Amino acid sequence: MAERSFVEEVKKLRLSGGDVFRGEGILAVTKALLESGVSYVAGYQGAPISHLMDVLADAQDILAEQGIRFENSASEATAAATLAASVNYPLRGAVTFKATVGTNVASDALANLASGGVTGGALIIVGEDYGEGSSIMQERSHAFAMKSQIWLLDPRPNLPSIVDAVKQGFDLSEASNTPVMLQLRIRACHVHGHFIAGDNKRAKFTLKDALENPQRDVGRIVLPPASFVHEQEKVRDRWPAAVRFIEERQLNEFFSEDADDIGIIVQGGSYNTLLRALERLGLADVYGNTQVPLYVMNVAYPVIESEVIRFCEGKRAVLIVEEGQPNFVEQNLATILRQAGSATALHGKDMLPVAGEYTASELLKGARSFCERYGRLAPLPVPAPVRKVIPLKEVAAIGVDAAPEPAQPSTALAEVVHARPPGFCTGCPERPIFSAMKLVERELGPHHVSADIGCHLFSILPPFNIGNTTMGYGLGGAGAAALNAPAGKRAISMMGDGGFWHNGLTSGVANAVFNKSDNLTIVVDNNYTSATGGQDILSSNAVNKTRSTGHEIERAVRGVGVEWVKTLRRTYDVAGMRDALKEALTTSKKGPKVLIAQSECMLNKQRREKPLVRKAIADGKRMVREKFGVDSDTCTGDHSCIRLSGCPSLSIKPNPDPLRTDPVATVLDSCVGCGVCGEVSHAAVLCPSFYKAQIVSNPSRWDLLRERLRAAIIGWLQRGEARRRETYAF
Repeated sequence: MAERSFVEEVKKLRLSGGDVFRGEGILAVTKALLESGVSYVAGYQGAPISHLMDVLADAQDILAEQGIRFENSASEATAAATLAASVNYPLRGAVTFKATVGTNVASDALANLASGGVTGGALIIVGEDYGEGSSIMQERSHAFAMKSQIWLLDPRPNLPSIVDAVKQGFDLSEASNTPVMLQLRIRACHVHGHFIAGDNKRAKFTLKDALENPQRDVGRIVLPPASFVHEQEKVRDRWPAAVRFIEERQLNEFFSEDADDIGIIVQGGSYNTLLRALERLGLADVYGNTQVPLYVMNVAYPVIESEVIRFCEGKRAVLIVEEGQPNFVEQNLATILRQAGSATALHGKDMLPVAGEYTASELLKGARSFCERYGRLAPLPVPAPVRKVIPLKEVAAIGVDAAPEPAQPSTALAEVVHARPPGFCTGCPERPIFSAMKLVERELGPHHVSADIGCHLFSILPPFNIGNTTMGYGLGGAGAAALNAPAGKRAISMMGDGGFWHNGLTSGVANAVFNKSDNLTIVVDNNYTSATGGQDILSSNAVNKTRSTGHEIERAVRGVGVEWVKTLRRTYDVAGMRDALKEALTTSKKGPKVLIAQSECMLNKQRREKPLVRKAIADGKRMVREKFGVDSDTCTGDHSCIRLSGCPSLSIKPNPDPLRTDPVATVLDSCVGCGVCGEVSHAAVLCPSFYKAQIVSNPSRWDLLRERLRAAIIGWLQRGEARRRETYAF
């Protein structure tokens, strides 16, 4: 079950030429693919393009009508290799995945594809979630494009520009026989707008045609001596063809080119932010009219020398807005201007941050600095020093000579506000796994834990503080490979079910079998890829009409030779999880050990069940919801439950006992009744203060009678206890 359904939105994909298409950036990309006559689409989900995979999955009937093959690939490498269909045949194909980690996984296939070149248009749509929206290391796709000579499009973040980039990308690929990469920033993926739709097109040459009329060109296969020829082709033929196409189609844009003798060069993805900064400076309006000349590089690579020289001619200075490091474009521009003998001064990272996201505030400061330097803005006045205000009665006390000092800068926010690290959702089935690991740690001491990409990576943060390294998706087992050595402890490695099928089965588990590892691997099995949005995978329980599911991880693990395997089908059993972990870490049996911890992602479970519960309640059906609570009179204020759980629904409140100052634990209304807090308390032998309550909607007569009887008995007992207390009080 994906975290979001596009069943209703995809109906817009049937719009014809002349209709107005309104929607999200991801939907616009899908519509542009349909209008481009694409033959096949593949990809692997990951932010910020996860929803593109979800849209394609929900639009399979529309894709089928156009004869388009869609595939959820096992990995980014699989997706990229799918583009091999465009090498020998005039088939247009597109693949999509997260950058830069996805591009890294796919780099081998992409390098081979770029070396031999393509006949049909090949488009790689990458989600470039650099900066604040990112969940990965801060790197860029630009380096991959340069390395393999893949042309890189970075369109302005509005729907018409994005749609045009998709269509032009296919044309550019075919004109230069080179794959093209289209990067979409996180805000571009989710921007809303409209554009004039075109007609959906069926491919003239189909996949069926390719299968029935196979073609081969040995010169396109990356083997010596052809591979040496490919390198020369890139420079001699493909690059000039790409440059001609970009110039003729005017893919890059000039705005107010001759309005001033200074200018700004900006990559398309940063255009909106830059324009907002110029508007704040009074140098542009909300409609895009600017007093400062702009050269917008919707093609980030290759850089078009003729256009750069044209824009810089007659200008005293230009500023290049290039987000991220290294400053590839700035270096390229410097070389172009130097070789052309241009006197135009070039600024970039000297006025803008060397690294980090170029937010509106950062571009505002950089643009202001540039425009002030070249006389387009008056310098900001220097604020007068703020002096402390001292009451008159204190002036007399300190004396006339004790002049107040200027106020010091305010304390940094981080010094006065506690950090709030990301963590597991309320009811997350992965939390009890790490609660159990902390309990085992009490007995056996700390172990080296090789973490992995996924929600379970939050375990490295408080309150668990578990995890030493993370190397990549499904590489938890591989990250502990070097620690397969005789010792008093075993290393522990983590991976999710998504990472397991993506990479972990071979690089982690099979590698451990091959090298006779004695370590433990924990596979967190949510039954779908929770971290990327709940898409189905091989081991999903869901019945999927277009995919083969229900393949158990345990069978796959045993199939590659693991003998010690245990599957726990309820991770909320903290005591059971603790005992299984302890056994795996202390057993005398040699060889790799795999513990599969199964429970459904609570976030997806709530998305599925809450609407059903609301409907049932509205229909008058009896519904029972479990919730946990803490007895304030019993709670000792130890708070070990919070330290060993970290559940967002666990908090503290003032102690109702006036003689006790320590606050007591409390359960907030966001509780989903998973029971981990109670399980942790029981497994850790903490305290009996937790209780479970049932909230009954539309109660039956028996429910009401039982509640009245219960209230009467409890009331009678409480009154008796009150009388005894009154007796002993005197």
